[in-house]
Amino acid sequence: MRSAYRFIAKRLGTPPTGSEPSIDIGSLDLNDTDATSLFPRRSTPTHSDRPHVDIPVSPKTRATKDALAMKNELGPKLVIVMCGLPARGKSYLSWCGFKTKVFNVGNRRRINVPPTVSPNINEDNPTSPLLHPSDALGRRESIVDNGGGSPTVLGRPGTLHDSSFFDPTNKEFKATREKLALETLDELIDWLKFDGGKIAIHDATNSTVERRRAVMDRIKREKDIHVVFVESICTEGEVLEQNIRMKLQGPDYLHMPPEEAMADFRARMTNYERAYETISDEEEDAGISYIKIINVGKKVIAHNIHGYLPSQCVFYLMQIHIKERTLWLSRHGESTYNRVNRIGGDPPLTPLGARYAKAMNKFVQEHAVSKEETDAEKIAAQRSHLQIWSSTLLRALTSIEGFEDGNWEVYHFKVLGEIFAGICEDMTYGEIASTYPEIWEERSKNKLMFRYPGPGGESYLDVIERLRPIIVELERMENDIMIVSHQVVMRTLLAYFCNIPLEDMPAIAVPLHSLYKVVPKPYGADVEVYQWNPETDEMALVGGSELISVIEQA
Repeated sequence: MRSAYRFIAKRLGTPPTGSEPSIDIGSLDLNDTDATSLFPRRSTPTHSDRPHVDIPVSPKTRATKDALAMKNELGPKLVIVMCGLPARGKSYLSWCGFKTKVFNVGNRRRINVPPTVSPNINEDNPTSPLLHPSDALGRRESIVDNGGGSPTVLGRPGTLHDSSFFDPTNKEFKATREKLALETLDELIDWLKFDGGKIAIHDATNSTVERRRAVMDRIKREKDIHVVFVESICTEGEVLEQNIRMKLQGPDYLHMPPEEAMADFRARMTNYERAYETISDEEEDAGISYIKIINVGKKVIAHNIHGYLPSQCVFYLMQIHIKERTLWLSRHGESTYNRVNRIGGDPPLTPLGARYAKAMNKFVQEHAVSKEETDAEKIAAQRSHLQIWSSTLLRALTSIEGFEDGNWEVYHFKVLGEIFAGICEDMTYGEIASTYPEIWEERSKNKLMFRYPGPGGESYLDVIERLRPIIVELERMENDIMIVSHQVVMRTLLAYFCNIPLEDMPAIAVPLHSLYKVVPKPYGADVEVYQWNPETDEMALVGGSELISVIEQA
């Protein structure tokens, strides 16, 4: 379950491609969203949906706090406690607009606990149950901070802790696991209390009543922190097998031969199953709040769920699936405004931009439909697996004209439009700095929070808010999708799928005439970046996620 809970971080437009999940949640109905009514398809593109300001508007605004900026200050904090067997669809969470952090017990284990025996680790004494901690640390090629509360070990072949570490009858290892879980919980609580955190995820199996009771008892000692347990249950063999394969991509099995990794993980699952206890009626009677996800969202059970954040968790978890799909993301071709560094408006493409659009359309179409395929029905079936989304602005609409021949499923969404610059629309940055120096100064201080003054003026956070249903739909859909949009929207989408911190999002470099192929995975995303060469008129692969860099730019 790829980031099954990921945009409870950070991440609904078209009709659903999969079956709708059922939900047992009392009187709360979360299946009442008509996606097609939210984003109606337009058969005839409109020129522009953006307001234009023709009257003088004062750039000065009252120094009041933005409601979006206050998200992390209002209401109680939330701890989401993961529980369930491994490979039952747990993954990382984040929440758009909220200060969120994942605290992974496995990461703490990989750093702080000496490895269990492995022939390729301890050559001197292969029967020794443990390596000395200094030896273990010396064999790690790199340790990186993944933003999840504990760093992740990279670059070492094989697992640090084989299935024996998870044997429930081994008292020493059991005590170590419990200690790690509670130490991670203490770290999580400190972050909520002293570092301004809003939502914290305790990512562990938490698969026994005893462990969950210990977690609850610790959190109850704190004020204004709510707890929701999320249990993922899988009873379908095919779904479970797919989850296992996804789990093997995680840090525990990095560089390990697939057969060995699969055997060890199955043995680990067996150990967990021996001790596993699902959330029980007794715990329910004690008043805990929980969400159960059965078979990757086919059924969702929610108990004692109150408040905005827990309810949003339920809604989001109903959209998830684990099927692989490809997202193609691109800005529109170069516009006449891009040529002179002017922002906003609704300009047309330049001849160069039109050439890129044609080359990009052809490239994506060739990836969607096999060149060898000649059967008309099979070609139509392959085309149906790709949807094309664009904003309603002229430069984006013109950039997908190659798909407007009636053979592709094309949708135009106003919410995919560029950030609206209010009274600064149709100006260059130089003109803004000279005409409205106060606005320029405020924007330079905090691009994420800054909202352009004037009717309809937006901030990056406003754009994130309007893109929320798009992100939910992207998580829910099983089709491939190509999105042609604008710089701020691209930054938002890439930040979500590539786990780029929110505060860094406004500085992500997204050059014109670049195409991003993003394949969401349970531990991030596989990214390929293609750049158009105007001399050869071809799209060339130039790199991967390392090209999604954060730089200072306008």
